[in-house]
Amino acid sequence: MLDTVDKSILTYLQKDSKITTKELSVHLSLSSTAIYERVRKLERKGIIEAYSIRLNKELVDLGFVVFCQIKLKEHRNEYLVKFEKEVIRFTEVLECYNVSGDYDYLLKITVKDMKHYHQFLNDKLTYLDHIGSAHSTFIINEVKNTHAIDFQ
Repeated sequence: MLDTVDKSILTYLQKDSKITTKELSVHLSLSSTAIYERVRKLERKGIIEAYSIRLNKELVDLGFVVFCQIKLKEHRNEYLVKFEKEVIRFTEVLECYNVSGDYDYLLKITVKDMKHYHQFLNDKLTYLDHIGSAHSTFIINEVKNTHAIDFQ
């Protein structure tokens, strides 16, 4: 599906989504037109879903990161659908995964500090009536944080 040139393009774009077609063409020894067409093809196929930036959470005053495991009261479809619709609205939740095991969902949450997490937990998350339990794990130190896929 992906050849070595496509993988190289994706690797460069994951490192710096602002890299220009001209810069890519120099790195990969291809014409700018060829690079442009390959990038557009990767976008059309949905391989490239979006371009984004990563913010320094500390500098935007949202450096308190929590992973919260959620167990629903029941595994009825209406509870699953309702929970997912509601949790998507919470700006504090960066990521939400339906998982297997002892819990039903894993949330990645970022807030200013413990006080704000407590408010979020009490005023929003546990306010949802179909949540059976919530287990919070607080991040002490971020060792690795990437969404980049390594093709090597």
